[in-house]
Amino acid sequence: MALIEFEHVRKVYADTAVPAVDDLNLHIETGEFLTLLGPSGSGKTTTLMLLAGFERPTSGHIRLDGAPIEALPPHKRNMGVVFQSYSLFPHMTVAQNVAFPLSVRKVAADEARTRVAAALAKVRLQDYAQRRPQQLSGGQQQRVALARALVFEPRLVLMDEPLSALDKKLREQMQLEIRRLHRELGVTMVFVTHDQSEAMTLSDRVAVFNSGRVEQLATPKQLYDAPANPFVAGFLGDNNMIDAAVESGGSGAAVQLRAADGSALCARAGPSLGQRAGAATLCVRPEALRIAADARAMQAENRLRATLVDAIHQGDHWRLVVQLHGASAATHWFAKVNASALPPGLAPGQDVDLAFRAEDAWAF
Repeated sequence: MALIEFEHVRKVYADTAVPAVDDLNLHIETGEFLTLLGPSGSGKTTTLMLLAGFERPTSGHIRLDGAPIEALPPHKRNMGVVFQSYSLFPHMTVAQNVAFPLSVRKVAADEARTRVAAALAKVRLQDYAQRRPQQLSGGQQQRVALARALVFEPRLVLMDEPLSALDKKLREQMQLEIRRLHRELGVTMVFVTHDQSEAMTLSDRVAVFNSGRVEQLATPKQLYDAPANPFVAGFLGDNNMIDAAVESGGSGAAVQLRAADGSALCARAGPSLGQRAGAATLCVRPEALRIAADARAMQAENRLRATLVDAIHQGDHWRLVVQLHGASAATHWFAKVNASALPPGLAPGQDVDLAFRAEDAWAF
């Protein structure tokens, strides 16, 4: 039995007829790190608030260890919560902030001191116990918030975009810190973010939300390598897309397509392809593209003619922006090319050929 079960959960706020969460069915396993990923307004934070008890579902059931908890108040759910804004008390010391959940639970003073010291040691802040939040950096404040969520040994730790206020370097450091804590403690964690890289770094599984529904629930590798539909393919990592006509296939491992410029293409058939008779969206990752000024230099099932729009140096690779022939002016593709693989003398305005293998492309 899963630790947490959402069963046909729906949440509709009084001021709108559009559900924030719509027919959600989701199981969370004991000890896993599950990330709820999606754009703003997709329902991921509402789902977290329903789990924490700060919101009640309009319909459906939420179960903890098989028992319904929809009517259970937040303080009785034994879940630690880390908010985006940290929510630390400025008049309290670090130790007092971490001890607060224990005081609410009327834990004895001696035991509380022991637990606070242990929680601060877990987040490597044992030397900061007597400082106040305003004397700490953003990353240190976030660690205090995490220690406060862990101090009473909750069954779950829920985190609502806790790293969004940090700069890139500090954010990446905190991601590694959270990974370490999850591995060491084994506590179940549910994490909300709109940052795809963060989800890929932290998660055992990722639930990709869109318009109140889960589009796909899988491991980061599965989501990247085998997206369920164009939304997942486009949201998780860079992705190139083009409309094409289906010529054959559609239910097996491969499908034959025809692009707008007449190019014959071959791709793996995605799960939703059968729902779009006669038309498909072809998706291919930038790193799967090879580029050359002469198509005869490349061996691949798929080739598309394009014009180079821009070449951007990004350290270990070039990011090439191309305009496909026969596509609308707004349809730009991106290729990720190692510096050593860049054709010599390539310049904006020059026509090039893109090549990619059928196994690296999906048709939906």
